[in-house]
Amino acid sequence: MIGCGPADKAAAILRRDFLTATRYRSASLLTIGGVAAELAAFYYLAKAIGPGFRPEGVDYFSFLVVGTGFYTFLVMAIHSFLQAVQEAQQCGTFEVLMTTPTPPTLVVCLSALSNCFRSALQLLLYLLAGLLLFGSPSRTPHVGASLIVFSLSLVVAVAIGMMAAALQVAIQKGSVVLWALGSGAWLLTGTLFPVANLPGWLRVAANLIPLTHALNAMRAALLEGPVRASMASETAFLAGFALVLLPLGLFAFSYSLQRARIQGTLSSY
Repeated sequence: MIGCGPADKAAAILRRDFLTATRYRSASLLTIGGVAAELAAFYYLAKAIGPGFRPEGVDYFSFLVVGTGFYTFLVMAIHSFLQAVQEAQQCGTFEVLMTTPTPPTLVVCLSALSNCFRSALQLLLYLLAGLLLFGSPSRTPHVGASLIVFSLSLVVAVAIGMMAAALQVAIQKGSVVLWALGSGAWLLTGTLFPVANLPGWLRVAANLIPLTHALNAMRAALLEGPVRASMASETAFLAGFALVLLPLGLFAFSYSLQRARIQGTLSSY
């Protein structure tokens, strides 16, 4: 791909992965079946709890759908960057990829692109099926605000993903980041219940996690109608995290890559 711009390289990668996905249609059917089963479980759980429980002023089913769907997307987006490095290391192509004319950070981002795109499509399917087929939103979603929140959240996911990739290059422990997100952060970010229900000291910890503000802002954009002060403040926090974390993530990956080159461990796995 020498001489091609980033857009050409991205298009080539998306086309390659699309052709690969069309060969495994059964996996897509399993994904759709899993989405339907999860939404049905949440629907009947919300019915069992009853309409009286309205976290943050919205019905519990919609609260669950947006929280679990968006959280899963962000975790999968983060995992895409780690997976890109791990697969290259396992195939023995990582050192070669890091010495091409394309900047290393761009190589990793392009490698993660198709997985992020697929996760975004799954999120869209999940939200449409949940909010339109199973549920009935009482307010019109604010599309513009939701796109802003999505974009800022994706920047945060890229930043954390690059940090995970940096750990993978340095000590082959990038999966630790995802383990922490999968086993602990979902409890603190308000995926299944409002953060306000947590003890005070845990609420402080929750507010230090950028995904907490991402979920709060996305719920406000999709479920609360017109822009409110609460959504504006959550979006501002999210923008602050994005501005701080993205340079840190890019620096961490570049630094770990440079150090691995000096130590001669770039090809080790």
